[in-house]
Amino acid sequence: MADITAAMVKDLREKSGAGMMDCKKALAETGGDIDAAMDWLRTKGLAAAAKKSSRTAAEGLVGVAVAGPKGAVVEVNSETDFVAKNDQFQAFVKDVTALALSDGEDLDTLKAAKMPSGQSVADALTNNIATIGENQSLRRARRLEVSQGAVIPYVHNAQAPGLGKIGVLVALESDAGVDVLEPLGKQIAMHVAAAFPLALDESGLDKDILDRERAIAREKAAESGKPADIIEKMVEGGVKKFAKENALLSQLFVMDGKTPVADVVAKAGKDAGTTIVLKDYVRFQLGEGIEKEESDFAAEVAATAGITK
Repeated sequence: MADITAAMVKDLREKSGAGMMDCKKALAETGGDIDAAMDWLRTKGLAAAAKKSSRTAAEGLVGVAVAGPKGAVVEVNSETDFVAKNDQFQAFVKDVTALALSDGEDLDTLKAAKMPSGQSVADALTNNIATIGENQSLRRARRLEVSQGAVIPYVHNAQAPGLGKIGVLVALESDAGVDVLEPLGKQIAMHVAAAFPLALDESGLDKDILDRERAIAREKAAESGKPADIIEKMVEGGVKKFAKENALLSQLFVMDGKTPVADVVAKAGKDAGTTIVLKDYVRFQLGEGIEKEESDFAAEVAATAGITK
C-alpha cells in the first residue's frame, strides 16, 4: 500500500473540493493514484457536492404529505427551477416529506433517517448534488398533529402531486367527519396561501414586527401635527389594525372578503352540530427569506465563451 502523504491529501483536496478525511480515504482506496482518487470521490458524490456547496440554492420544491390527524411540509432547495422538474429530485422531496411525517421536523433527525434505498437522507442529498449537478439543501420541515380531527394540505403552483412552490397545512381539531373538515380545511388552506398570515392569532404575532409597525405608525402620526395624546391613540389604532389584518383568525376570509376566518370556522361547526377548532397552520413558500444572487445571464454566457467587451 502506497504511503499517503499530507501533500497528496492537500493536492486532492484542492482539485476535488472534498473534505480532508474523504480525500485521505480516497487515496487509500486507490493506492495513492490522484486521478483514480478523483474518480472514487466522484462516484461517491463527494467531489461534486463540495464544489457546489457555496452556490445559492433558492429554487426547488415544497413537499406536503398527510395521514389522518398528522401532516408534514418540507422545503428542499436547488439552484435553478429546472431541477424542480427532475424526476430524481421530485422523488427525493417526496421521500423526505414522508419521513418528516413519521420522524418529525428536526432537521438533524431527518438527515440521519433512512430513505427507501437504505441511504441516509444526507447521503442521498449528496448523491443528488453529484448526479444532478446543482447545489441542493434540505432547508426546513414542520409537522402538525391533532388529537382528533384532520390536517388538510394544499399545494399552490403544483409541479406534481404534493409538490409545488407554496405548501400549506391546516390543522382542524374536531369530532366532525372528513366530509366536513376536508372542504373547510381546503378553503382555509387556500386562504392561507393567498393572504400570508403571520400568526394564528394576534397574541402569536412577533413582538419585533409589532414594534416596527408601532415605530412606522408613530412617524406617520407625528406628521399630522396633532397633540401627543391623539398621536398615541392613532399609533395604537394603527398597530391594532395591522395585528388584525395579519393574524389568521381575524383576517377577512378571501372567499367572501367580509367574514373573519374565526367566524367561518365557528359557522362550519355550528352547521355540523359540533365544535371545530382551527388549531394551527403552516405555510412554506419556496425560497422565502433567502437572498438570491442577481446575475447577468448574457454576461455569464459571454464569459464562458471567452468574449470580452
